[in-house]
Amino acid sequence: MGYIMDLRKLIGSRPIVMTGACVLLLNAEGQLLLQHRKDNGLWGLPGGSLEPGETLEDAAKRELFEETGYSACSLELLHVFSGEEFYYQYPHGDEVYNVVAAYICTDYEGSTVIDGIEVQDVRFFDLNHLPEAMGGPDPLVIDYYLKKTLL
Repeated sequence: MGYIMDLRKLIGSRPIVMTGACVLLLNAEGQLLLQHRKDNGLWGLPGGSLEPGETLEDAAKRELFEETGYSACSLELLHVFSGEEFYYQYPHGDEVYNVVAAYICTDYEGSTVIDGIEVQDVRFFDLNHLPEAMGGPDPLVIDYYLKKTLL
């Protein structure tokens, strides 16, 4: 998140539009991978902000690997989300309006690696038994995915 951190040095915690990507990684049993974040203590999807010159797909792959240890072999675009409901205020006060490209991944390799910096736990969850303590725009993305797959 170097670019965003540099930007924050200039503008403080005022609201910005932050473009990023997240990954709904599903194992062979159809379980969803979630990470337990250290900054807010909530569960969420692996993902993060775009760095200058990076594609959304590359950002999704990078964040997935950095936060979980898994490498995406292929990604399928689920949807691009934006709008008022994607406003988020981080625990330290920074405000963002997220523009999020959400990807589905079922073709991946690797094993769980917990970085200990951003993430304190990584687990697969049954889609009908997701943790209640989820934060940011992730519940909206997961709800969209669930509705789309039920059609």
